[in-house]
Amino acid sequence: MGLDIISFLKSRRSIREYASQAVSEKVLNAILEAAMWAPSAHNAQPWRFVAIKNYHVKLKLAKAMASSWKRDMTKNGVPEQERENLVKASVERFSNAPIIIVPCVTMVDMNHYPDKRRQRIEFLMAVQSVAAAIENMLLGAQALGLGACWFCAPLFCPEVIRKVLNLPSNLEPQALITLGYPVNVPNAPPRKPLKEIVHVNDW
Repeated sequence: MGLDIISFLKSRRSIREYASQAVSEKVLNAILEAAMWAPSAHNAQPWRFVAIKNYHVKLKLAKAMASSWKRDMTKNGVPEQERENLVKASVERFSNAPIIIVPCVTMVDMNHYPDKRRQRIEFLMAVQSVAAAIENMLLGAQALGLGACWFCAPLFCPEVIRKVLNLPSNLEPQALITLGYPVNVPNAPPRKPLKEIVHVNDW
């Protein structure tokens, strides 16, 4: 059984191209429920999810994010034609995904401290909790035969996301997840060997 689970984990891929097949509300809710069963600091469950199916909303969000990205690329000296190509691909990728999910973090139920050091630690704990929920979401999608891809673009333009989606001020966008039925499944990307990433303290 344990080996089957490891094989399942190894089979997950980041999917960027989706079929036109609609994702039912039942399937979407099952994936979101998988997310909410992730571990969280203090069991505060500091995650909130915005699920977007409407094409016009997806397109508006994609264009607003792309505009922000374009400004950043200009500052980085990226050539104009390359900027245009990247922006076009980004808008198409996000607007054409059957569903977009924007995971957000909220500090409402987290602990509150008077000093900045513990405030920062508490925020990091909340962010880690949201990341765990996102991973559960990706695995839930995989288990149900869907594909998904985790993008961190909202971290670079949280106010843009907040404005387009009319989010309350206590929600901070952390990621964008595209979701749908995969057109194809890419080969596994390389992974670093364990000896490069694991330090064993031999007692």
